[in-house]
Amino acid sequence: MEMVPSEENQLVPKEIENASEEPRVLCIVQDTTNAKTVNERLTLNLPASTTLSKLFEDVAHKASYVNGTFDLAWGKTGDMGSLDPSSEMSLTESGFEPGKRNFLQLTDKDGEQPQIASDESGTAGSSGLDDSSQERFIGPLPRDGTVGCSSDYSSPSYSYSSILNKSDTGYVGLVNQAMTCYLNSLLQTLFMTPEFRNALYNWEFEESEEDPVTSIPYQLQRLFLLLQTSKKRAIETTDVTRSFGWDSSEAWQQHDVQELCRVMFDALEQKWKQTEQADLINQLYQGKLKDYVRCLECGYESWRIDTYLDIPLVIRPFAASQAYGSVEEALQAFVQPETLDGANQYFCERCKKKCDARKGLRFLHFPYLLTLQLKRFDFDYTTMHRIKLNDRMSFPEELDMGPFIDVEDEKSPQTESCTDSGAENEGSCHSDQMSNDFSADDGVDEGICLDSASSTERVLKPKSSLTFELFSVMVHSGSAAGGHYYACIKSFSDGQWYSFNDQHVSKITQEDIRKTYGGSSGSRGYYSSAFASSTNAYMLIYRLKDPSRNAKYLDCDDFPEHIKHLVQREKESEEQEKRQREIERNTCKIKLFCMHPVKMMAMMENKLEVHKDKTLREATEMAYKLMELDGVVPLDCCRLVKYDEFHEYLERSYEGEDDTPMGLLLGGVKSSYMFDLLLETRRAEQVFQPYKPGEVMVKVHVVDLKTDTIAPPVSIRAYLNQSITEFKQLIAQATELSAETMRVVLERCYNDLRLLYVPNKTLKAEGFFRSNKVFVESSESPDHQVTFTDSLLWKLLDRHGNTIRLFVSLPVQSPGTNRTICQKVGGDTEECSEGSKDNRNSVEAILEESTEKLKNLSLQQQQGSSTSDSQKSSDTSDFEHIESPSPSQEPDSSSVSAVVAVDNRELENRIRAASGGAYSDPETQFPGEERSDSEVNNDRSTSSVDSDILSSSHSSDTLCNADSGPIQLANGLDSHSITSSRRSKANEGKKETWDTAEEDSGTDSEYDENGKSKAESYYLYFRAEPYAQEDGSGEGGQKCVLVHVDKRITLSAFKQNLEPFVGVTSTQFKVFRVYANNQEFESVRLNETLSSFSDDNKITIRLGRALKKGEYRVKVYQLLVNDTEPCKFLVDTVFAKGMTVKQSKEELMPQLKDQCKLDLNIDKFRLRKKTWKNPGTVFLDYHVYEEDINISSNWEVFLEVLDGPEKMKSMSQLAVLTRRWTPAQMKLEPFQEVVLESSSVEELKEKLSEISGIPLENLEFAKGRGTFPCDISVLEIHQDLDWNPKVSTLNVWPLYICDDGAVVFYRDSTEEPMEQSEDERNELMKKESSRLLKTGHRVSYSPRKEKALKIYLDGGPVKDPGQD
Repeated sequence: MEMVPSEENQLVPKEIENASEEPRVLCIVQDTTNAKTVNERLTLNLPASTTLSKLFEDVAHKASYVNGTFDLAWGKTGDMGSLDPSSEMSLTESGFEPGKRNFLQLTDKDGEQPQIASDESGTAGSSGLDDSSQERFIGPLPRDGTVGCSSDYSSPSYSYSSILNKSDTGYVGLVNQAMTCYLNSLLQTLFMTPEFRNALYNWEFEESEEDPVTSIPYQLQRLFLLLQTSKKRAIETTDVTRSFGWDSSEAWQQHDVQELCRVMFDALEQKWKQTEQADLINQLYQGKLKDYVRCLECGYESWRIDTYLDIPLVIRPFAASQAYGSVEEALQAFVQPETLDGANQYFCERCKKKCDARKGLRFLHFPYLLTLQLKRFDFDYTTMHRIKLNDRMSFPEELDMGPFIDVEDEKSPQTESCTDSGAENEGSCHSDQMSNDFSADDGVDEGICLDSASSTERVLKPKSSLTFELFSVMVHSGSAAGGHYYACIKSFSDGQWYSFNDQHVSKITQEDIRKTYGGSSGSRGYYSSAFASSTNAYMLIYRLKDPSRNAKYLDCDDFPEHIKHLVQREKESEEQEKRQREIERNTCKIKLFCMHPVKMMAMMENKLEVHKDKTLREATEMAYKLMELDGVVPLDCCRLVKYDEFHEYLERSYEGEDDTPMGLLLGGVKSSYMFDLLLETRRAEQVFQPYKPGEVMVKVHVVDLKTDTIAPPVSIRAYLNQSITEFKQLIAQATELSAETMRVVLERCYNDLRLLYVPNKTLKAEGFFRSNKVFVESSESPDHQVTFTDSLLWKLLDRHGNTIRLFVSLPVQSPGTNRTICQKVGGDTEECSEGSKDNRNSVEAILEESTEKLKNLSLQQQQGSSTSDSQKSSDTSDFEHIESPSPSQEPDSSSVSAVVAVDNRELENRIRAASGGAYSDPETQFPGEERSDSEVNNDRSTSSVDSDILSSSHSSDTLCNADSGPIQLANGLDSHSITSSRRSKANEGKKETWDTAEEDSGTDSEYDENGKSKAESYYLYFRAEPYAQEDGSGEGGQKCVLVHVDKRITLSAFKQNLEPFVGVTSTQFKVFRVYANNQEFESVRLNETLSSFSDDNKITIRLGRALKKGEYRVKVYQLLVNDTEPCKFLVDTVFAKGMTVKQSKEELMPQLKDQCKLDLNIDKFRLRKKTWKNPGTVFLDYHVYEEDINISSNWEVFLEVLDGPEKMKSMSQLAVLTRRWTPAQMKLEPFQEVVLESSSVEELKEKLSEISGIPLENLEFAKGRGTFPCDISVLEIHQDLDWNPKVSTLNVWPLYICDDGAVVFYRDSTEEPMEQSEDERNELMKKESSRLLKTGHRVSYSPRKEKALKIYLDGGPVKDPGQD
């Protein structure tokens, strides 16, 4: 066999090589046009050169459809794009990928299902299956072994016949918005009712009188017309629900279909007032019945007449184990009278005494359309949950209502008529049996209350036929918690039954109707309902068989004129929608980018939507207008190029293809593209550079070691097979640098710098990709001779790659003198102020000298870099110019940071001496006293030495101003820059760690064991300058600093570098990181680096002493057991490891006095554990933190003021909070603390008896429930708590009182609850509800209320202004 080399230079057989020249494309097609085929796949393996038109032919042949009657769209994407069936483009040109699975979806064309091709081999019912039909069923066969047998209904007990095409059934479905199946079922039933549909068509909408959007009859009319005339498989109901006043949230609320029927009929009656249809609902659906009571002694009968729109039939009588077997049996029970005897005797007005009587209902009139509701939803009083009764209840196709009509033509002489109440109680039956159990709660007004009087009914004569035929069964599948509705409806035109299941309409049989009876095959006694099918009939609608009244559906030719006009408008709208869909189907939508030459040189993004037949020239003009370049750049200076945003890579340009259609350039219409477009611009004198496929893009940054600057990038294009030598020549042409002395460094990823030094090595071998970033340096510097990792170039690039930009907000400081420091040291404000005045001259002299030095140093820094831009380039996230100290070996430009650091230390020492030691060491500055944030912010002015460096006057002047921009600093300095550097290589291989003790304590120490600042051991790059916030948030004296810093710096060093800007030492301020939505979290780990920070992060500095090793920040709350708000915040403080509770109390006392005005004796308050709102263990004075008491960061404790001396002396004692309940007064007494020596119940009772005077044998107690203060309504406490538990100790079930702070209620068992009238009880209930709501505790258990079903006649609900 002859062998030939393949692309990978491997020898393969020649036959395989020839075959590989024509790759294959695997297409997997999902047919979504039919529920029967939606889970099946068609598989085609086609040559890559196959055209799209040939693909459609092959799919049509394989799916047995007529070509041209379906669409193919890309699958597996959110936004499907259709393929062009007439295109002659190959599959690969259209975006298909050889060797991979390409998913497609076969969809309806223009809303119509595909036409099935005629089967020449036999009928659909023949036993033989051809190859193509067998190929449709990929995967395991159905369990019964039959090929192609699938059910359109997934219920385990159903197997409806296959869903037929829309053209076969002739009916249109309704789209389920989310949970609107109940609405769809009712709408289809009304549509299939000829009398209702015809009457709705005869009503004419007056647009001048009402908005069509909010008109319910008009939107129903439009919907019915679309159901009758549309060619779509299913139509939307959003216009109808919008006319109800519903928003999108209503689509996610499932309601009862009977409830919807009642509310919608009420709304229609309101809308049809003063029209011919005003009495339509009553004429079609309203019946009458008589509610009577007959005395069994004298025969006197009292009665009233009620009207109804539906008859609710009980499935299973209350407390019965057997359900009614049929509708006739349930109807018989409905009219079966009950005897009132014994305690239920009826007071007869004629006998003037209580007598046995018979109470019942009689039907007087049946409506033309009889609605029966099967009450399948009930309430189980055992489980206290709603349940669904799935018992079997049969119903006939023809129902004779003759036996249930009242045949009395005249009232007997001994009867007495009551007022006819039909008008006042329209649509409602007033017996218990007639009430709807599952309407909304009593307090909610459901639907619309009608006050208009009903019209006179046409009473059927008793002797006339009362035979009704069934035509609609509304089925519920599911449980009482939720489920699915669909309708089985018989067409009066052909007598055929159909299943209307949302968008699917299919033919069904009488056998399918019988399956909706419910129940199971076998008898299971009382629990038969639990094992029955959950799919069963819920509402039945019958029509009276009366040839003189039975109507037929109106044909299109018989439509009224206004309906014909409406049909024409709907057709035009549908055609317009179809044209728009066609345009959308042929529109390419792709991301468009443009580097706008005016708008801050920012990369702008938009979406270009262009028809596939538009040329590149026309698309460029559209993009030009979209990016608003008119008047900025001439059109002929713009072009569209293929662009990869992710890699910032220009893939190719389109020279000479200005007249090529965009569909061809982009590879067809797709839902998403693997590339983007860039609108490239040029100056008039420039020429566009051609971009060829296969090139790589390189951003070249020129490095100048003399000025320590990195220039903005220059873009060049290279080939992967170029050598390093050729690549250097290419860079030399673009940058005019010498290729001989050029060093090229590739940044492959973060902190991965690779020196390209092998001349003959290719770019591909060096790791170049589509888009690359290199740094080049070309000079005669001896730095060339140094190892790369030791070179200045490496240090500069290393710093460049690790420098981030942070926005630091400094604390707002009140103007003034050095008052705060003097207060802290001398303790006397006036004396210290005078002392500061005496020393002011010497301090100012030192400041002027130091600021002059800083000015000179700053000017040295700025030399050679004044033309550079310190801001970030828009092309890269790194700094293009970073000020940096010069090499130490150059004495004329020594390290600025070293001089600044030395000068600052000298300055600090000299000012200490000049101030008489007022500026003391942070360790000794405030001995034994901790300061909270609020206290420091309130009374500390920033008048330390470092703060004065920032301002020409020795007060806290504003560093930045949002209106005027940066303000010059002292002696004309524009910024205060502390620049420091070290070799990162010294830390190579080191891991960021902290010692265990510091980690356990939740913070790190700024000082090492020798007391020396850890930050002084080494330095990393740090530069800061004033910054004016553009958003105006810097107003009101807020200082802001823009900091460029190496993110490998520790938090400790970062804080020390910030000292001159904050104005206090690093131990006296805290650093807060600002996250999204302005949430702030304190950064406390001083040994941790800033590696988790990124560019443009925000930091807030707040005054207050920072934590040291072993210290914890603690929030102190006051416990007020008898207040409505028992938990009140007091102060923030600091506790230290090894400190005793007594010491922490001593530290707290001055803070409480200064900030909270609480002057406490140390023996008159205690600290105790706080667990959320619950008080816990009492801390004794001798307890030691971290030894006896576990403590953590951001800890919280309770402070409790004592009435007398502390009773708790040891940990063996137990402190319980007790509260007496006095039923005679319906009152809870205040809390009293009881200290027990043990966990004995007897001791608790003895102590309670002692403080209350209740005899021991009559005392009962119960543990409180929930969180402190365990509030409970006085109306519930007597019964709801577990009184007098049978235990001997408190630390066992059900009490589990093992720690201090438990709440115990107690009472006198002989004390009876206070007798109250109904009004008094209601008043008390209101008071208790108000009290408990204020404290945030529940009143009583209440299950989640379902949202009431409402239809709004004014277009929407009225929002309560106070609701927000």
